[in-house]
Parts: sequence; C-alpha cells; structure tokens
Amino acid sequence: MTELDLDRVYTKLCHTLGEQGESASQQILGRFALLAMLEIADADKIERLIERAAQKP
Repeated sequence: MTELDLDRVYTKLCHTLGEQGESASQQILGRFALLAMLEIADADKIERLIERAAQKP
C-alpha cells in the first residue's frame, strides 16, 4: 500500500465516522476491526497489531 493509498483509506474512515456520528463510531470501528481480522487471518499477527495499537505514541 502506498502512502497515497493509506491517506485515501484513512480519510475515508475518518469521514465515515464523522458522518455517522460519535454514538455509532465505536460500533463501526469494532465491526471494521472484526472484518480486518477475518481478512488478515493470522492470529499471531493480529495480536501484535492489537499490542501496537494500544501503545501510546
């Protein structure tokens, strides 16, 4: 994935969350996470990604 692709899909996610409102954002993100896990299909990789996501910047 190129930087342009990443920017495009991240922008799409942000706009979708904004359009749906704060109350729906957690549900959308949860569903997105589950769908992404199904696509990745590697439990060890998913666990590493969860740990990375939980790290403070």
